[in-house]
Amino acid sequence: MGGSVLHARRRSDPKFDLRVWVRILLADLEFKKYLWSLYNAQTGYVESLDDDVEIVVPDDDHGLFAIDVLDPSWFVELLHLTMVYHFHDMIDMLLDCGYEKGTTLFGYGYDFRQSNRIDKAMAGLRAKLETAYKASGGKKVNIISHSMGGLLVRCFMSMNHDIFSKYVNKWICIACPFQGAPGCINDSLLTGLQFVYGFESFFFVSRWAMHQLLVECPSIYEMLPNPNFEWKEKPIVQVWRKNPEKDGTVKLVLYEATDCVSLFEEALQNNELNYNGKTIALPFNMSIYKWATETRRILENAELPDTVSFYSIHGTSYETPYDVCYGSESSPIGDLSEVCRTVPTYTYVDGDCTVPVESATADGFPAKERVGVRADHRGLLCDENVFKLLKKWLGVSENARGRVSKSQIMDMPPERIPDQASL
Repeated sequence: MGGSVLHARRRSDPKFDLRVWVRILLADLEFKKYLWSLYNAQTGYVESLDDDVEIVVPDDDHGLFAIDVLDPSWFVELLHLTMVYHFHDMIDMLLDCGYEKGTTLFGYGYDFRQSNRIDKAMAGLRAKLETAYKASGGKKVNIISHSMGGLLVRCFMSMNHDIFSKYVNKWICIACPFQGAPGCINDSLLTGLQFVYGFESFFFVSRWAMHQLLVECPSIYEMLPNPNFEWKEKPIVQVWRKNPEKDGTVKLVLYEATDCVSLFEEALQNNELNYNGKTIALPFNMSIYKWATETRRILENAELPDTVSFYSIHGTSYETPYDVCYGSESSPIGDLSEVCRTVPTYTYVDGDCTVPVESATADGFPAKERVGVRADHRGLLCDENVFKLLKKWLGVSENARGRVSKSQIMDMPPERIPDQASL
């Protein structure tokens, strides 16, 4: 979620091209202006509130630009703000192992607001696989996915099984919420999502602004905890509620995954935003929820082709939100709409701060290897232990002189040139 650069373009002005995600300077202003959206139940797509705006993923640098440094501005480079360094270190590592951009190394960014099974994303991934396959001389592709990217790959595999089998050699999946991310996603729909904390948060998109986007994002609904999965303990949302009809009696109300819809509907029934002087209602979207239910069916029907090797890496040893609680016995919630302005408390399980180990390892595939690494969700993308595993599984090694800049491509001896393309 949020792992691709997004640009806004105006249909009325072919020259207009503005990076709206990620950006540090004027982040909140540009985010509200261009990325706030509404879901179109007729098409399944999320569309910007400004009809003249189209959100696109830049395909520069063979797709790598969109997933490298998410804010490639001079400001970020000057201050070395690594919080927006996404696949950057991994790209550098792969280049130093002999991969070549546009020949054996490609990137695939996608509009993370949209569903993981939306037509454009599926068609784009197919085109990227075909490009990588042809550019490398007919070598099958090794896919490295992170987080929600794993759900997109799984949707593609489920819906395009033969194509996946034809083009893919190995799939290395990192920190994928196969069964959802209970604590983070339940709370995201109710109070929003905050990517950075502390002083840096003043330069970034506010939690409230992000919340107004997420309520209309199919991708978020698709990462709600899977109600059909046999959790060791079912994730719950708790609300300390005050009943004015019973002399203010306080009661702890529990909602399991299948019950949370009623909570979301009541808590978000008055949710709205103001855009260009117009008030727009943003309640819990049942049309998206129904779409996401079908996505879950597609995900559950995915089968790994016999010809594809699957590897999994998950983060461990970090407190990861699981159950969420709003209010307290001494400060209960009256109207459920108050939940959206409440700081939650969590119970935690083992994971990477975002995805529980239980969800990340519940892929249902016969993995060649499944390894836990002590790192948080984003940290897995630059962790040396992860890099060791990738090099082992890809059968490559780095130049003895150490890591080189992404702008340099080393001439490697023939035996070090990778046997497959990577995406």
